[in-house]
Parts: sequence; structure tokens; C-alpha cells
Amino acid sequence: MKFLIDAQLPRRLAEWLTDAGYDTVHTLDLPNRNRTPDTEVCAVADRDMRVVVTKDADFVSSYLVEGRPAKLLLVSTGNISNGDLLSLMQSRLSEVVTVLANHHYVEITRESLVIHE
Repeated sequence: MKFLIDAQLPRRLAEWLTDAGYDTVHTLDLPNRNRTPDTEVCAVADRDMRVVVTKDADFVSSYLVEGRPAKLLLVSTGNISNGDLLSLMQSRLSEVVTVLANHHYVEITRESLVIHE
């Protein structure tokens, strides 16, 4: 599985996913860095078959209206420290990967994974 981490999430998340064996880029790795428009983030993700990992509800609207990005992981934790976010992802990563293999839009909260159809 390949991931594209959006601007409001820490680069450290991308680095951790890479260290865990997943092909991962952060918007900071794109030519326009964190100023990359959402439409371009979707285009890169879809071209490279990456899951967009974001806190940005605009991607939900784009997914629901246009079907872009093709795969979306929405982080719905509210304010959370980077350390707590990494701990949450570490504890749920295998479940996230399994669910995303069969579903296109998944939401992770502090308590659960929510599969949207």
C-alpha cells in the first residue's frame, strides 16, 4: 500500500510509515510542497495509486462528489499531539491496511475505524 500524507499531518508520520515498509510521501515532498492544491494532491495520489491521509474535510467532499481521491483515510481525532497520532497509527496500522485493501473511504478516530460506503 502507498500513502500520500497531507499538509496538516506531520512529516514524521510519513517517515514512520516509510520505516514500517510502506511507500509514503508527504506533501512537503511535492514540487509545490504544502501549497499543493487539493486537486493536484488527488491527481498525484490517483496516478500513483496512493491513499490520501488527511484531516481536511475538503477531501471528503471531493471524494463524495467526484470520486477523487480514489482512496481516502480521514483522520478525525480532533486536536491530538504528534506523538499520540503516531501511537494511534501504530496500534491500528494493520487494521487500516486491511480495511483499505477492500474499501475506498475510511475514517480513523481515537476509538475506532469507520468504513464509509
